[in-house]
Amino acid sequence: MEKRGFFSRLKEGLSKTRQNITEKMDQLFKYHNEVDDELFDELEELLILADVGVSTTAKLMEKVRERVKAERIKEAQRVRAVLKEEIVALLGEHEEFNLRFPAVFLVVGVNGVGKTTTIGKLAYMFQTQGKRVLMAAGDTFRAAAIEQLEVWANRVGCQIVRHTEGADAAAVVFDAVQAAKSRGMDLVICDTAGRLHTKKNLMNELEKINRVIDREYPEAHKEVFLVLDATTGQNALSQAKMFKEKVNVTGIILTKLDGTAKGGIIIAIKSEMGIPIRFIGVGEGMDDLQPFDAQAFVEALFEEA
Repeated sequence: MEKRGFFSRLKEGLSKTRQNITEKMDQLFKYHNEVDDELFDELEELLILADVGVSTTAKLMEKVRERVKAERIKEAQRVRAVLKEEIVALLGEHEEFNLRFPAVFLVVGVNGVGKTTTIGKLAYMFQTQGKRVLMAAGDTFRAAAIEQLEVWANRVGCQIVRHTEGADAAAVVFDAVQAAKSRGMDLVICDTAGRLHTKKNLMNELEKINRVIDREYPEAHKEVFLVLDATTGQNALSQAKMFKEKVNVTGIILTKLDGTAKGGIIIAIKSEMGIPIRFIGVGEGMDDLQPFDAQAFVEALFEEA
């Protein structure tokens, strides 16, 4: 029952992208019964328009063409199945997520991507699993960021460590780690500043926070999650490249997939960055942040109308 609810929420959250990809694909396969170059060209164009990206589309289509030739596929509908399988293989690479506790999540990303909301939803997710969660208000730069996180802590019913605006973010994380150890918490989720106009300072700050966690809490399992907004399309890919250069990003959280018709960006990000997608946001509800499952995602995306 729970799995069905999970899948229906995923399907609903991907409805705009599905209309953009699947409905056009349905039309495409109505007019093409047999495999030919025109079918491949139109399929390629369709994927690019869904923000899968030129290089990722080329990589996918090359694999599809190779398989069609090797397996001597003649029916156009079978090409659809091959494409689905290749996307699952691409998205599912390195998907296994062996999370152990105690754990620290360092959540990074530019302002406006839904970082604070994502932290709240992560806290809710793990608390419903019986974990004791503590938030660290490490975005001490942006006005009201601390208060926003506090609102989420109260809503979810978890603990929070905060300082005043303008305080040293690494000091907040230091106090949060000490509190987590003394109180026997399972998970610390650290917010961080997302200002891009002072990129160098931001990255130095993240490195400092990383050093504090490694020094003070070496026994904890650490993840660095980069939050990206799916509605920004190729811009999200640019952000991922920038953060990967400076921080050891271990996983991506893609938000607002329900608000875009170009959810194909998730395929481009995974293909070009090689970083696993860990969670996706498919709605505004507290439980609409879901662990990423490549097979379920592709099934929901390509379900025939």
